[in-house]
Amino acid sequence: MDIFWFIPLHGDGRYLGSSEGARSVDYGYIRQIAQAADRLGYHGVLVPTGKACEDAWIAASSLLSATERLKFLVAVRPGLMAPSVAARMASTFDRLSGGRLLVNVVTGGDPHELAGDGIFLNHEERYEQTDEFLAVWRKLMAGEKVTFTGKHLRAEESELLFPPLQDPHPPLYFGGSSPAALNIAADHVDCYLTWGEPLADVAKKLDEVRALAEARGRKLKFGIRLHVIVRETEEEAWAAADRLIRHVDEGTIAEAQRILARYDSVGQKRMADLHKGDRSSLVIAPNLWAGIGLVRGGAGTALVGSAESVAARIEEYRQLGIETFVLSGYPHLEEAYTTAELLFPLLPLNAQARPPAASIEAVGELVAYNKRPDPRVRSQSGGVANEAVPQAGR
Repeated sequence: MDIFWFIPLHGDGRYLGSSEGARSVDYGYIRQIAQAADRLGYHGVLVPTGKACEDAWIAASSLLSATERLKFLVAVRPGLMAPSVAARMASTFDRLSGGRLLVNVVTGGDPHELAGDGIFLNHEERYEQTDEFLAVWRKLMAGEKVTFTGKHLRAEESELLFPPLQDPHPPLYFGGSSPAALNIAADHVDCYLTWGEPLADVAKKLDEVRALAEARGRKLKFGIRLHVIVRETEEEAWAAADRLIRHVDEGTIAEAQRILARYDSVGQKRMADLHKGDRSSLVIAPNLWAGIGLVRGGAGTALVGSAESVAARIEEYRQLGIETFVLSGYPHLEEAYTTAELLFPLLPLNAQARPPAASIEAVGELVAYNKRPDPRVRSQSGGVANEAVPQAGR
């Protein structure tokens, strides 16, 4: 599997829905997160998009020279970009980064935000436009000269003069839960992304997409977007989850849910249905917690628990066919380290190139300045030898 992290271009902090413990997300901070993810062995980072974020393409481009192997999952926006412009941006980024671009296709689900950007299409029309956009974009990236007349887009002898490094184009990632979105995935993309839901719901959705793709003679990869709160014990992890929303009051929840209710995104509605704005019933499956969705749009669930429990839940998703896990945690800098240090040793990760060792292997601080501490040896079950492994929490 590949593990991704997240660049919080819309803000970060220790608590949700509060200015308490908030951080300024400037270049220095996102560079720290990107460099940490690069050094720790994350496969890539998701760079979010939308009016609440700094611009994803500029931010990702600024981080190229600060990283070495890290891949960047950056959004193209049908309706906001012409396919030819998006193709030039993607091709340039791919070449200048040495093939480190992944493309996230984002149709958008908030009619209010879309209207502010000059898009007045309804849900179905936006997916029609996305279908046309990707038809043109993929042909351009493959080196074709494109003349196209569709319901929403038109191009005459459009071409891309400088091809991408990856052949035929950087991999396309895409998420959406409506029937229109599933058909887009089956027709065009390389990796279909879902948000974190209980296993049975995820399995059903993946089976639908898989069948649609197979009917077209295509085979997709699958990924999932989740937050994560992993600690050494179950108790520590659930206490951290409670702390994360400690400053969220009922008025803040009500206002957040009112805003999110205007979305015509099927995926957003599915996220809201998991908790229904009720903070008393946030545990929706073993180690799966919907507390983040009380005030955050988009991905609203987190895996919460000990490293062993979270690794077990990830393995269950992997058995469904998911290979890419896009994770995040608050605050993103510290949680990048915590997640990698506790979770990575328990996961079957794809090999990730590491920089040459600048010093001897990390062993922690020397005991009394003279003796290396004994290594913690993990048992075959994944726990630490001679330590009790807590059972899955609430």
